[in-house]
Amino acid sequence: MKTERPYPQLIISKKGSRSVQAGHPWIYDEEVLTPQDQLENGCLVDAVTENGRYLGTGLLSRKSRIRVRILSQNANDRYDEAFWRRRVQYAWNYRKIVMGEDVSCCRLIFGEADGFPGLTVDRFSDLLSVQCLSYGMEKRKDLIYPLLLEVLAEDGQMIRGIYERNDNALREREGLEQGKGWFSCPGPENRGLPETEITENGIRYLVDVENGQKTGFFLDQKYNRLAVERISKGLRVLDCFTHTGSFALNAAAGGASHVTAVDISESAVKLAKENAERNGLQDRVDFLAADVFDLLPKLAATGQKPYDLIILDPPAFTKSRKTASNAERGYHEINYRAMKLLPRGGYLATASCSHFMPAAQFETMLRSAAADAGVSLRQIEVRQQAADHPILWNVPETDYLKFYLFQVV
Repeated sequence: MKTERPYPQLIISKKGSRSVQAGHPWIYDEEVLTPQDQLENGCLVDAVTENGRYLGTGLLSRKSRIRVRILSQNANDRYDEAFWRRRVQYAWNYRKIVMGEDVSCCRLIFGEADGFPGLTVDRFSDLLSVQCLSYGMEKRKDLIYPLLLEVLAEDGQMIRGIYERNDNALREREGLEQGKGWFSCPGPENRGLPETEITENGIRYLVDVENGQKTGFFLDQKYNRLAVERISKGLRVLDCFTHTGSFALNAAAGGASHVTAVDISESAVKLAKENAERNGLQDRVDFLAADVFDLLPKLAATGQKPYDLIILDPPAFTKSRKTASNAERGYHEINYRAMKLLPRGGYLATASCSHFMPAAQFETMLRSAAADAGVSLRQIEVRQQAADHPILWNVPETDYLKFYLFQVV
């Protein structure tokens, strides 16, 4: 580049350059050919090809395998308050369009998909729950978080506090400490309890952003729950891995004759019961603390077909490519067992939330499970994450949730 630039320059290998030029924002440590010993962790750097061609400007993470996270490929961008305000505004405008009335509980920032690498911001009514997994974003949170509040306030959306859920082991790979607590920002210091009530698909939930999983509540299955609600009328339903009871409550609200909700966690079952009571559905749903891998064979051993619809929404069985084959065996087991347990003409809703279990591999597993169970699958719907978790086609990591609805014949 001939123009004088204010940022240190890192030379990127041919492989890394091709990836960035194809639109992927990550540059891995082995792709950086320039020493970084004298550079400040989290600083802005210019990435260039071996021939000096400008690739983009990004954030340096000296301890991470993802060494540079590209913010922009526009050499005219200046990474000041106005830049970050525009990014926040774009993200908020997008949610208002694609989520409509559901914008009161949605993912407001989805990391790379919104140009905030490593940052997640979920809105739960009057609370924001944030998780920061990159060093560069951590260094800029004092600038970005108040902008979130300002942009929302300008649109009449009042937020009483931002709660940080940085209790994630991935932060250690960035050289960041784990922890959780209120983010100190302008406004009243007495923010109350880190919990709030949300309404999703007409169902009310208490969200505990301090102790709930991830940021407090899983928003990505919002409309997949509606798909289950639409077919549940009159059915006997088994909801496996129920967590806060969301699929179970949607099924009950859709007119299921009865729902059994199962989770291995006693605390999750307790919260799911409370959510059922909150919605006056406690007489339609019963809850069981049990391991699904043990429960499904026990139910099959009775020789009965007690359920017309089985929902499988497990946690991610794999968080790396190395364990993908083990995860596939786990998915096969529960899907095979569910297919065997259902009567002919019954229904199966099955999901995977792991990016490392791509759709093609998951579908191959489903075909194998169906063959082993001696059944055929009639596809009703194939769905993904809600639109507040946008998928960038040039960033496969943003495409992670797979959801299938079948009739078993």
